[in-house]
Amino acid sequence: MHLVDQLLDNSRSDTDLLLKNDARGDNFAIPRDVDFLLVAPDEVKANLVRDFVNDNQYGVATVQTHDAGFGVLVVVHMAPQQHVLCAVSALMVCIGTLFSIEYDGWGCVLQPRT
Repeated sequence: MHLVDQLLDNSRSDTDLLLKNDARGDNFAIPRDVDFLLVAPDEVKANLVRDFVNDNQYGVATVQTHDAGFGVLVVVHMAPQQHVLCAVSALMVCIGTLFSIEYDGWGCVLQPRT
């Protein structure tokens, strides 16, 4: 799949999840830790990606064991508003493509509206 197609599919998926979170009452203006998961086939590649993310200060990346190999968990403290979330998520798609690993999406704890 071409990178442009990946970015378009990813943006659609991100927006769908944001809509679900909105229906659950999430207040997107409240900053919180958002976790982005990249899955690497081996520890060497996972460490390389972790170092790339940390060296460029794209987030705080750690390596974890994962069902499909090794996970690189990237944490970014941010308000998950659509324009910000989709941009950071797109960066993760690009990192996945650059290193030939899988970007497996994002998650965060919802912050209720008051």
